[in-house]
Amino acid sequence: MRQKNKVFQTQPLFDGIPMSFSGKTAIVTGAAGGMGLNIALNLADKGAHVVLIDIKPASTNLKKHINKDLISFEQGDVTDSGFIKGVIGNAYTKTGRIDYLVNAAGVLWFDKDRSTEEVDLDAWDRVMEINLKSMIITCRHALPYMRKKGSGAMVHIASVQAMRGDDKPQVAYQASKAGIISLSKTVALEGAKDRIRSNSILPGPTVSPMQERWVKNPDIQRLTESIIPLGRAGTTQDIADATLFLLSDKASYITGTELVVDGGLLARP
Repeated sequence: MRQKNKVFQTQPLFDGIPMSFSGKTAIVTGAAGGMGLNIALNLADKGAHVVLIDIKPASTNLKKHINKDLISFEQGDVTDSGFIKGVIGNAYTKTGRIDYLVNAAGVLWFDKDRSTEEVDLDAWDRVMEINLKSMIITCRHALPYMRKKGSGAMVHIASVQAMRGDDKPQVAYQASKAGIISLSKTVALEGAKDRIRSNSILPGPTVSPMQERWVKNPDIQRLTESIIPLGRAGTTQDIADATLFLLSDKASYITGTELVVDGGLLARP
């Protein structure tokens, strides 16, 4: 007799897994503005205790959000290992856990960071310190606390510029962002046995304080948007949404990879 074909009932894979961060602790660098601030506030809105770090002082807008229960701000240099160690240690002492790390600190210096022959080498060193060295410092000090807990998730903000050349390059910026991708993969492998995940996000052109030149010259923004398949620049909320997904349990089987958030730019021939 011919066996009847079995009918398999499929269920949504993530049913019952809410995008909740209640009771968790997150460290976010580069959080005084732009992507970092948007990510930090979104995490706090979903119940996480968030420690924001930036070398810039907290803005008036940010100060309105700071409260002792969920949001705190630490001003200091992300390339200072002692400072970062203290901030993360204090967060652990206060909350008893470190669940998430978001590396959003970064600089893009159009005036000093230029072509291979023109780049200011002192600027090269400083860009590498801020964009890349800061990441190994934060990971170094967050990992032991995540290992104690037996889980954790990290997201590191790179850039689509890490994956392509440019006829008007910022070589230090691009090289540092490529380094972020590679380091994230290594951290993913180092942390996997303790269920610690590490992924990077590659934003495309995004409206943020880093692109202040668009405010001064909107034609540059319009020209940029004309080559993006979805027809617009990204927003810091686009990056925050992607970050919270990768941090959440909905992405529990995703580690050591990159999420491109660029409106289709890298897909162009």
